[in-house]
Amino acid sequence: MSGGGEILSGGRVLTRGDLFDRAGRATAGFAALGVGPGDAVALMLRNDFAFFEASFAVGRLGAHAVPINWHYLADEARHILEDSGAKAIVVHTDLLDQIVGAIGADVVILTVETPPEITASYRLSAEVPAAGRPVLDWDEWLRTHETYSEPAKRSPGSMIYTSGTTGNPKGVKRSPASDEQITIAARIGEDLYGFGPQARGVLTGPLYHIAPNMFGLYLAAVGDLLVMQPRFDPIELLELIDTHHITTLNVVPTMFVRLLEVSNEDRARFDLSSLERVVHNAAPCPIEVKKAMIDWWGPVIHELYGGTESGPATACDSHEWLAHPGTVGKAVEGVTIHILDDNGQPLPTGEVGEVYIGTTINSEFTYHGRSVERAEIERDGSITLGDMGHLDDDGYLYLSDRKKDMIISGGVNIYPAEIEAALITIEGVTDCAVFGVPDAEFGEVPLALVQPADGSDIDADTIRADLTARLAKYKVPRRIEFVPDLPREDTGKIFKRRLRDPYWAEHDKNI
Repeated sequence: MSGGGEILSGGRVLTRGDLFDRAGRATAGFAALGVGPGDAVALMLRNDFAFFEASFAVGRLGAHAVPINWHYLADEARHILEDSGAKAIVVHTDLLDQIVGAIGADVVILTVETPPEITASYRLSAEVPAAGRPVLDWDEWLRTHETYSEPAKRSPGSMIYTSGTTGNPKGVKRSPASDEQITIAARIGEDLYGFGPQARGVLTGPLYHIAPNMFGLYLAAVGDLLVMQPRFDPIELLELIDTHHITTLNVVPTMFVRLLEVSNEDRARFDLSSLERVVHNAAPCPIEVKKAMIDWWGPVIHELYGGTESGPATACDSHEWLAHPGTVGKAVEGVTIHILDDNGQPLPTGEVGEVYIGTTINSEFTYHGRSVERAEIERDGSITLGDMGHLDDDGYLYLSDRKKDMIISGGVNIYPAEIEAALITIEGVTDCAVFGVPDAEFGEVPLALVQPADGSDIDADTIRADLTARLAKYKVPRRIEFVPDLPREDTGKIFKRRLRDPYWAEHDKNI
């Protein structure tokens, strides 16, 4: 068991003192490169110490750290580098080769040696291709600078690029938060995550995503201990919770599904009694899955709904959720929730419409270089994340699905998330995705892609029979196809556009 302001990764340890010393040196280094308020520095790093060092360094200059999804190839990375105007990029050595052609000649490249625990987890080659252009080694570069001595600017926070479900990703760029906003955010973090100087957490998700980014940066700066998993593994997570007396986690529902696959024998090996707050977000959680996790871990499960643009919007604890099954919670402090129809008019309690979020707890944001697109998601000062849902009489919010994912079949609205929540609980189903595909009679109909469990012989008729017993007949997918695997982001979100586009592309060719 370790503690006292430390970050652990594999067998490596970084104390808070060393973190801030190295971040101070990096601040001086970035300042020497001409980085200042409003500028951007890109980070293409897996979960590693350097991510925190660079993020804190850039923030002290009033500049934006810009995390890049490390799965991206050259063209995807090029868009973010060019759109953000990044003056430098900090990148793991094994990732540089896949994007070096996208890095402008005026962008300074700082390379971080890929640590052994990440190399082993992802089975990476020990050989690192030559960059083909000058680069600076992160550790050597830090040694050439003394700690930055000028007063720190107020950090505007990371500029996170949204997932880009339509078109290219957009950078969510904020102004620095006010003292009051910082105070409210700290209060919400304490209530929801149990944040504080005694908090001990495991980082299970990628730092390029907003929730793990916030979770990791906070614990690295203030908490007692942060343990980084190179790659999510359910047994390893249970072991880390037991070994390090973990108090708080941020997870996605896919991780719950994989944890529930752990045998009773393996579950009994680990003491999880230290857990106080386990927050899930980023994707819908099937009711049966959440009930099973509460039965196992106790009433420590909390849910958070929000997004990169909105910040936290609603939250609920286990007791609230059990009293209102399926809810994503009530509005948090400083937030109001509105349900509007297509004309922007408020809808009565219980009616499904688009969810709009009004918030005073976050500083104002814009899409970097795209103020027009920022206006497109706003109505009367509130913004939408594109979700459909309704409020109940007690003010609890229930989500139906993403507006863009809703299927209109023969004039009837069908929400894929509802079908997926039922599908994932069927024995023999490991993963699933439901979306609309073209249909001559109904316009579009639901298609279910199903990833069977290893060794399962489940068939489409069995699935339909199970769904028919739980869903209205019109919701049961007419088409069910089996696939060996489904592409998911590390955040747990499925790449639905990648799956759906080929069906519509073929249809469009024949129109």
